[in-house]
Amino acid sequence: MLRLLSISLLLNAVTGFTIGSQPTAFTARSTFTTQATSSTRLNGYNIDLTGKTAFIAGVADSTGYGWAIAKQLADAGATIIVGTWPPVLKIFQMGLRKGDFEEDSELSGGGKMEIAKIYPLDAVFDTPEDVPEEILNNKRYAGLSGYTISEVAKQIEEDYGKIDILVHSLANGPEVTKPLLETSRKGYLAASSASAYSYVSLLQKFAPIMNEGGSALSLTYIASERVIPGYGGGMSSAKAQLESDTRTLAFECGQKYGIRVNTISAGPLKSRAASAIGGGAKKTFIEYAIDYSRANAPMPQDLYSDDVGNTGLFLCSPMARAVTGVTMYVDNGLNCMGMALDAMSMQQEEPEVAKI
Repeated sequence: MLRLLSISLLLNAVTGFTIGSQPTAFTARSTFTTQATSSTRLNGYNIDLTGKTAFIAGVADSTGYGWAIAKQLADAGATIIVGTWPPVLKIFQMGLRKGDFEEDSELSGGGKMEIAKIYPLDAVFDTPEDVPEEILNNKRYAGLSGYTISEVAKQIEEDYGKIDILVHSLANGPEVTKPLLETSRKGYLAASSASAYSYVSLLQKFAPIMNEGGSALSLTYIASERVIPGYGGGMSSAKAQLESDTRTLAFECGQKYGIRVNTISAGPLKSRAASAIGGGAKKTFIEYAIDYSRANAPMPQDLYSDDVGNTGLFLCSPMARAVTGVTMYVDNGLNCMGMALDAMSMQQEEPEVAKI
């Protein structure tokens, strides 16, 4: 299988959702939810997205950043529609029907986020002609069609006309566990295709059906500019591409469509997808990343998915009408650090006690 969770890795420690993640059974509430959400919400701000439609590409459960952004947009009144990777679509839909995500859907006003429609989406395919036989004949795609980017854009246009917000919350690197020196050309290009070019393709197909003044947002990771051992397979390169493309797309989409394009560089989150990644004998990669962040970031506190959700709401709202082409860090400030405070070399020696 081209895209398994074992190789989807920490992909999105950042986003919490991967293209090609292995479907797993969902429980009523993730054991990691206390790490994923905070009890505080942004109240009192005059952000009203009533009448706006937001499409979030890459939502398959309630623990990742895509869900958090969707919830904050819904809290502001936006209509929420999502794209979900086909092999996990039925599991996600079943979880919604069973009420597995009820608590995680609660809004500040007392209501619950409603997902108006879920579209099957495999963002590594632009058109039906791109889908290979092995996918067409794969039982995990059985009974599904219209899941390429161009087909989903067409379906959404038919259902909603124009939309206002586009969120890219997906990534995949089939060789992410390999060091860059051991990554194959195929694996490297696959990471780029799923994690970076998919944003380009989404804007190619969706910008023409977005209202002027609309906003596009993606999720990136500090590995784009800093060395993160374990984040391999070309994923660091893909994230660097994503950030570079964000700036170019901001110019082109702003000039042609009047749309803003930004990305959030989020810190590590213990989402389901990230937690499935292996690590040492005692902790997973994401647990090491979270502990490192807590020990070394300027703000020594837990990072919640709502922190990214609130920033996403701001960037997608009229409050950020003059903000575009930006990589916004939401990582407790870890990005600005140049030394690890918890490194052995940084530990101060105990002063010697004078002997009498």
